[in-house]
Amino acid sequence: MQRRKQNAALAGSQLDVTFAALADPTRRAILARLAAGAASVAELKRPFAISQPAISKHLKVLEHAGLITRVRDAQRRPSRIRVRPLERASDWLAGYRSLWEEADRRPAATRSRRKARGARTRARRGGATA
Repeated sequence: MQRRKQNAALAGSQLDVTFAALADPTRRAILARLAAGAASVAELKRPFAISQPAISKHLKVLEHAGLITRVRDAQRRPSRIRVRPLERASDWLAGYRSLWEEADRRPAATRSRRKARGARTRARRGGATA
């Protein structure tokens, strides 16, 4: 039982690191580029108006999160995407999929009633009626 709690805590902390790394749009763009294949720091820097040290810092965050690997290849250190952490994040999100799918299935009438009720509440409070 104790080991299961430790594994759950470790998985949770790994998810925290993964989502923190994915929170930055530059890092997401880097991952999108790496999905097409390995790339050097110089290649990854090209589309961004930031310095090479800044790109390197982003790569370190992605590497720490386990989202990329960097290996030495002669003079280069190409980065490659690792999909397992993304799979774990996707698996975690899948547990909540039913929430947004249920909202999509909710009848339009229910949404209209809620919207009208919200407008009446705002009107009573002196807000604008949408």
